[in-house]
Amino acid sequence: MSEKRNGNSPVVLETRAITKVFGGLTAVNGFDLEVREGEISSLIGPNGAGKTTVFNAVTGIYRPEGGRILFHREDITGEAPHRIVAKGIARTFQNIRLFPNMTCLENVMAGRHSRSSAGLWSSLVRTGAQVREEKGIRAVAEERIRQVGLWELRNEPAGSISYGSRRMLEIARALAAEPSLLVLDEPSSGLNPRETEDLMVFLQDIIRREKVTILLIEHDMNLVMGISDWVTVMDEGRKIAEGTSAHVYSDPRVIEAYLGVETGGKG
Repeated sequence: MSEKRNGNSPVVLETRAITKVFGGLTAVNGFDLEVREGEISSLIGPNGAGKTTVFNAVTGIYRPEGGRILFHREDITGEAPHRIVAKGIARTFQNIRLFPNMTCLENVMAGRHSRSSAGLWSSLVRTGAQVREEKGIRAVAEERIRQVGLWELRNEPAGSISYGSRRMLEIARALAAEPSLLVLDEPSSGLNPRETEDLMVFLQDIIRREKVTILLIEHDMNLVMGISDWVTVMDEGRKIAEGTSAHVYSDPRVIEAYLGVETGGKG
């Protein structure tokens, strides 16, 4: 059961009936999603529901067999990941993907480099424009690493810092690309309760202070219910419900999908 959506915020991201098949298995089946500007939208569902497959299609890792993906009304279906980042979508991963032997600051700078314009020749000969751009990249990276509270660790190898700090470092790297849509895959995975609380505060602050929209996959229902403006629920590759946190939390189909019990609800 889906709740009617209120508000006039523009649609940032839309998937229209996307389908993704691996071999003979349909991981995502005719899936529709709408993410609106300035909101925190969550995509939830039991393990194997197809959530990360949707994320991978949106960010260019997978090309869907059917359907369309629109970003600010532009069809980005099947675009390469680096082109999608350049258009304004940045993401983190469920399994953290940092460069462990690079410093924390260098990792964040790598995220900003995805938006740089210097070509190979200017990089090799160190033209004035390339030097100025590199200074700008460093300045943005320094700002982002301060923002996530890791300034004191900026010169430490990323592989040497705590797990929770690595989670925040990956978010800083994504934000360094200055996306209009930040896509977070299980951002609280492995965090302790205090770190999860800090993450919630951080994400809500980002939404208030910056022109960014957030789409996240998350299993921590306290986090989902605490910060989400809109929640979409998947099961077995399909959308089974959407609405506000309170609406989906009490939806019989959602309860059945998570608990595996009959609730008497129809749909």
